[in-house]
Amino acid sequence: MMATTNVTGSGAQTNTFQRLLCSPLWVGESKQQSLSFLTINIFLSITATLGNCIILVALHKESSLHPPSKLLYRCLATTDLLVGLVTQPLYATYWMSVVHEHWSLCRYARDASYISSYALCGVYLLTMTAISVDRLLAMLLGLRYREIVTLRRTHIILAIVWVVCVIAGLFTHLSYRLSLWCSFIITPSCLVIPIASYANIFRALSHHQAQIQNHVQQQPSQPSALNMARYRKAVYSALWVQLALVVCYIPQFTVAIRISLGKYRFSKFSIINGVANVLVLFNSTLNPFLYCWNISEVRRAVKQTIRLAICYA
Repeated sequence: MMATTNVTGSGAQTNTFQRLLCSPLWVGESKQQSLSFLTINIFLSITATLGNCIILVALHKESSLHPPSKLLYRCLATTDLLVGLVTQPLYATYWMSVVHEHWSLCRYARDASYISSYALCGVYLLTMTAISVDRLLAMLLGLRYREIVTLRRTHIILAIVWVVCVIAGLFTHLSYRLSLWCSFIITPSCLVIPIASYANIFRALSHHQAQIQNHVQQQPSQPSALNMARYRKAVYSALWVQLALVVCYIPQFTVAIRISLGKYRFSKFSIINGVANVLVLFNSTLNPFLYCWNISEVRRAVKQTIRLAICYA
């Protein structure tokens, strides 16, 4: 039994922790927990794949959403789909190799799952940040919004995001410590920018509501009132997805800090790390339900898709 491991230097600590993830000293004593993680990852892989396939089909059919906004949600759903198709099977392979003590396969699965999860989580975080900025621009630009936020520009931004995150994911294999410090910079930035964006949005909405109350005699036109209602609904839809992201990602961010800064390891720390990873990956299963709950256009398209699937089955 290894109760603790004392290492010095943050670089040595993070590298030691990575080696211990595929060591009989660290995980050989937790086969039952490893089997549980294996089962959970297989289940979440199936649910994330099915749920996001349905969302992508529904978004393809839906034409009432603004094209750049729809593209951003399609990017989120694609990222979640790849989590279900690539990252979670790799994590399942990792836990299976732990159960059967195949340490060579364990190391390959660990590295591959970490690279894919790092890249896809980076895409997801940056896309969610782009959605919050998109909602803010819709408020600030008004009628100029559709001229400035175009489908072509959104494609270019997302292409850059994917290229940067895939390259960053590949670099994590070279330096785990470097990837941690990049996470410490990117993750808070992807939380601060949306917080600032939504704060400005709600301040503007509050100001708009005050203007309406102060000018009761001058009622806004029906199309303007309808657009503001739709905008408010779109903001709350994006905000719910953002809150789910924060809840699912904060534990993993906390564990990453503990890995980087702490000097002692206790024998169950790999289990805590596994739980934090599962929570991050669970976000990919949760999101399709949030889209259906908050976005009426998507909910309607999903119902039609499921109805057609049942008819053809």
